[in-house]
Amino acid sequence: MRFPQLADNYREYAYVANNAVGTVTVLDLVNFRADRTLQVGASPSAIAVNPTRNEVYVTNSGSSTVTAINADNNSIAATIGVQRGPTGIDVDPTGKRAYVANADSNSVSVIDLATHRSIATAAAGVQPAVVRVSPDNRSLVVANRGAGSVSVYAISEDNPLKLRSTYDKCSGASDIAILSDSSKAFITCPGNDEVMAVNLSSAPGSWEAKQDPASMQDHLLARLRVGKQPGHIALKPDSGEIFVSNYGSDSISEISTYTNEVGGTYLIGTQPTHGMVAADNTSLWVAANGSDSVNLYSIDDGRMSNSIHTGPGPDAMAMSPGQPVLLVADSRGADVAVIRTRATRGPELFTMLPAGPHPVAIAIKAYKAR
Repeated sequence: MRFPQLADNYREYAYVANNAVGTVTVLDLVNFRADRTLQVGASPSAIAVNPTRNEVYVTNSGSSTVTAINADNNSIAATIGVQRGPTGIDVDPTGKRAYVANADSNSVSVIDLATHRSIATAAAGVQPAVVRVSPDNRSLVVANRGAGSVSVYAISEDNPLKLRSTYDKCSGASDIAILSDSSKAFITCPGNDEVMAVNLSSAPGSWEAKQDPASMQDHLLARLRVGKQPGHIALKPDSGEIFVSNYGSDSISEISTYTNEVGGTYLIGTQPTHGMVAADNTSLWVAANGSDSVNLYSIDDGRMSNSIHTGPGPDAMAMSPGQPVLLVADSRGADVAVIRTRATRGPELFTMLPAGPHPVAIAIKAYKAR
């Protein structure tokens, strides 16, 4: 299979955070080659892409900063000071603000992305690790790993962060998925071997609020038993199901987001760490960290259908929006595997691209140059 013909002004870059050396490797995905390496702060740990501006953001947990990268020329645009130990980051749907979980300060910072400065800080639980903004831009969900709790904040233009609700008994709270209609959040609780389902408040005056006034309040929906040490959550593009990677039991759990029930748990490979559902909702890619492979699970058939060997310790993944390729960072190496997802004879490893030591996060920015 050949790659699609891309427009002359099409640009696509992958940004890889190399935790061990304080750098971000930029990969050119039009030509499949390394573009450059950028020096950021100490221990970069997470990356987020701005949906409306040509910028990418990296949290540097060892230097208490966030680095803004200009994707037009792949240069450092700004270094933004936040509180201690920034780990997770997410950008709102408008591209105006970023939210950062500061694990060592037990707080969340709000960054104005037009001015590249922190404009607000709110207290969180102990060791907040992951933040997610709802698609309707009304709610921020925070997983507090050290506290074993989940915090939900109301967000608005005038009041950046207002604590709305808190839920405990989510030991080691680690990852969050929010449905595309912003109605529910699902959070993994690895210490409990559970996934927590939370209803997110509907907007006053909305159809949901008129049908059920109780929907205007956050509330706990369910605690779902899955496999051992559930970590990453992969959400189907149609939001109908989520898939949870159970690191401790070499399995994935399939959960219906309509009924809040576990449909089944299936063996997928040794120590699965990340999952990603294809755009057509039919297949799930799972990084099996202990098997040095990425395994393909057929959602319609309910079984593993393929396995592709990668470098050592496959972990963070990203799917190209413009080409049929999946990128997989080798956490125990210094490479990124490029997998062709729709090759003539089935999925196959296309090439390995260089990164820095211990790559822990990867994100892709695609745009048309002016």
